[in-house]
Amino acid sequence: MKKHVYISISADLIHHGIINILKEAVKYGEVTVGLLTDSAIASYKKLPVMNYSERLQVVESLKYVSNVVKQDSLDPTDNLLKLKPDYIIHGDDWKVGFQSSYRNKVLACIEEWGGKLVEIPYTKGISESILHSAMLSVGVTPERRLLSLRRLLAAKPILKFCEVHNGLTGSIVENTKVITDKPYEFDGMWASSLTDSTSRAMPDIEAVDISSRLRLVDEVFEVTTKPLIFDGDTGGIPEHFKFTVRQLERLGVSAVIIEDKTGLKKNSLFGNDVKQTQDSIENFCEKIRIGKESQITDDFMIIARIESLILEKGMDDAMSRAKAYIDAGADGIMIHSRKKDPSEIFEFCEKYQRIENRKPLVVVPSSFNQVTEDELQLKGVNIVIYANQLLRAAYPAMRKVAESILINHRSLECDSSLMKISEILDLIPGTR
Repeated sequence: MKKHVYISISADLIHHGIINILKEAVKYGEVTVGLLTDSAIASYKKLPVMNYSERLQVVESLKYVSNVVKQDSLDPTDNLLKLKPDYIIHGDDWKVGFQSSYRNKVLACIEEWGGKLVEIPYTKGISESILHSAMLSVGVTPERRLLSLRRLLAAKPILKFCEVHNGLTGSIVENTKVITDKPYEFDGMWASSLTDSTSRAMPDIEAVDISSRLRLVDEVFEVTTKPLIFDGDTGGIPEHFKFTVRQLERLGVSAVIIEDKTGLKKNSLFGNDVKQTQDSIENFCEKIRIGKESQITDDFMIIARIESLILEKGMDDAMSRAKAYIDAGADGIMIHSRKKDPSEIFEFCEKYQRIENRKPLVVVPSSFNQVTEDELQLKGVNIVIYANQLLRAAYPAMRKVAESILINHRSLECDSSLMKISEILDLIPGTR
């Protein structure tokens, strides 16, 4: 009687290391592949370049594979309990690191029916992350990048976006990763109007024209692959907004967020300390409709930002606007607050969850920054934007160095605050 073998793979890249494992697996019996879903992969690294359906076609065509089943988590035990394979084949690299806990669960699981774990030595010279980076270094098409936000929203319960205001910050958001209980990295980038303007020493009043801001997006896209959400301020007059949508879409921007205010833009965190005028629900809904009608694809997203809590118009006004904007075609809602206490944001989130046709919910916890992503996720938030932290970190550091040089009439004293030139050269691909 033929034995049954189970192996888990992501198959975004089919390299000789995976082929080696499959060749070894087929010696033990009929091979069933547990193909990781986009959600399973995104739980510990970047969203795969190919979606699940595309990867499924690749794996099904491999001669070593008899069956393919969907694996919804890095933990394969649900599938193992259903299939009860005789052998589980895995690379020996999971003996250490965050995946070791899954290994222990597998060993405990297969003991129930006498299954055996066979660990194949990791193929030397193979680093899937390096291969993936090399593949992406040639760039990503606008179409692929644009769609990636919707794919991420479908794959992960909450996304984290961080502001970018030049190519270097884009590279930081693209490549920064930490490993605690598992790997973590940012899901995408936020092209902030505030940080773009401030980095140019210009006021945040839409003084930087759309063409200049689109050049920044282009610069960031040269060195990144992750999705970008564009801060569209008020969106301008409706007749201009439709052209902005088309320009963003052609570049590969995934979404634009526009706020329901009119007149000369003032930063929301001023609240009622400066004169700010909220647009009527009817006018803003019409702007949303015009933007949606101007889209070329269904993948681009227009997210409506509600200023009712900022302007102290009350929760009822905020909820009325959320419902109206969704009915007008908005693909998401952003709610904002300048209070340090997150209670009104939490109240909005709870009420918002009762809307039957609700769309993804976005928050920017600049003021209420004690709130964790886990807490926001429990409240139903889908996207968290860290809207200005990189710029706010850079400015004090640069000013401190400038003052040190002036005080000491040399740069020696500030050396400890600086990166080495060699580290800067290594930071930028292709410099050496």
